[in-house]
Amino acid sequence: MNISLTPELEEFINQKVAGGMYVTASEVVREALRLFKDQDEYWQRRKAQLNAEIQKGLDQLETGEVIDGEEAFERLRRRSAEMRRKTA
Repeated sequence: MNISLTPELEEFINQKVAGGMYVTASEVVREALRLFKDQDEYWQRRKAQLNAEIQKGLDQLETGEVIDGEEAFERLRRRSAEMRRKTA
């Protein structure tokens, strides 16, 4: 396999090898691809979770399990405030 890199990426790889974190440029590229794969898998799982939540909401809508719009926004405001407190 032959891969072309921008000069900036090539320099970045060379710096990682020169810094002693990696022995070869191939190790740097393999690590980058592993991280990319992990990130891609995370986003695929997240997408599936969101699709499941959307389907759950659509199913609830079909069965009449709905709440008033103002109540929904109030719940969102409370949830948002709770999340901000947890991260503060």
